[in-house]
Amino acid sequence: MPLLQPLRRLSDAVNQVAIVTCVACVLIMLGISFTAFLYKLATGSTLSWTYSLARLFLPWIGFLSMTISLRYGEHVAMTLLVRSLPRVLLQVAAGLCLGVIALFALMLVWYGWDYFQGASQVYMVSDQIQISAKFTAIVIPISGVIILLHLVQGFDLLEHFIDDESTIDELIETADGEHRP
Repeated sequence: MPLLQPLRRLSDAVNQVAIVTCVACVLIMLGISFTAFLYKLATGSTLSWTYSLARLFLPWIGFLSMTISLRYGEHVAMTLLVRSLPRVLLQVAAGLCLGVIALFALMLVWYGWDYFQGASQVYMVSDQIQISAKFTAIVIPISGVIILLHLVQGFDLLEHFIDDESTIDELIETADGEHRP
């Protein structure tokens, strides 16, 4: 399919953006926490808003890291059980797994969008810092869309089709080849 290759490249690009966003969220959280620590050292009192502000980044880290782990096949899988199946049943099981992942992603988009639209609360981080709940709610449908996009990778998302024996043999041959004069 000619459309599949550009979608796979888009999936990889979106995955890189998700990685950068997760790293940025972690760094922002660390920056906020370090600021609170330095303030406590300097003044002896605490900043009341640091914990509340830092925790607003947790949903972004959690949901986006879920999409990243899916892209690299690091999700929960029953690989040993599935690999013991005959090849035809292995393909059926992999197809069912991708179908369940797609259903989960669609539910994230569907219910997450409703949740986002209904998020009318405002987090009162401090008197001056007020953040809409929409900031954290939007990550739910975004992660669903990213998961749906990653599904264009097909069976590459699943580790069921990795041949461990040939991979180990290749590594042994490479290692043996490097040590020979």
